[in-house]
Amino acid sequence: MRYERVVLKLSGQAVSGRNDFGFDPEALDHIAEQVLGLRRLGVAVSVVIGGGNIFRGNVSANWGIERAEADNIGMMGTVVNSLLLRGVLVARAGGQTEVRVMTAIPINSVAEPFIRLRAVHHLEKGYIVIFAAGTGNPYVTTDYTSAQRAIETRSTALLFAKNRARGIFTADPRTVPDARMYRRMHYNTILRQNLTIIDQSAVLLARDHHLPIHVFDFGEQGTMERICRGEDRGTWVGDVDSDELE
Repeated sequence: MRYERVVLKLSGQAVSGRNDFGFDPEALDHIAEQVLGLRRLGVAVSVVIGGGNIFRGNVSANWGIERAEADNIGMMGTVVNSLLLRGVLVARAGGQTEVRVMTAIPINSVAEPFIRLRAVHHLEKGYIVIFAAGTGNPYVTTDYTSAQRAIETRSTALLFAKNRARGIFTADPRTVPDARMYRRMHYNTILRQNLTIIDQSAVLLARDHHLPIHVFDFGEQGTMERICRGEDRGTWVGDVDSDELE
């Protein structure tokens, strides 16, 4: 199936690249190249990016920060990453591509507020849209946000970019040598087996709205373009009668 409008979910690690925290210029160039490649292909693309390269909620407990506050800090981290990505995309496109950042938390001096129909209008005009600050609420992951924004903007697929993971496996291949990768799988398999590669609330939302999910290695050049052309890459999650292993 060829996809004409997609949401790309990136982690904060996609920005930090080889570093545990911060920003990696090569990683940002790679993101920009892949996103602009989709745009040149004629695919309407929007992006949801995490903030783990700036702040990770699991370290907040060491400082006595409660979860809601930690999530608010993390949401602000996604705004920083989104603004940085916008700058890189505009620069790499030579100013020929319009890129908009829309935030769930009002920060009107640097980004637009998220308004669903305005986001749809931007995509119809050929703009790249970056969704920042999650849903604006704590206790909600950027995985869930990406599924929600995909449904809200009438996107036809959700692309989950992973670092050094080319799909979803039956077990962790780093510790289980004979683990096999799923080529195609049903949403319920992720839920039944309690697989943690995607937040399960995002899987439930995608399942209930029949939104296809592709999990793939973002490090491979051109993988997103091949997926949007209809090629079988990584793991496809959707409504299938039976799971298919590699």
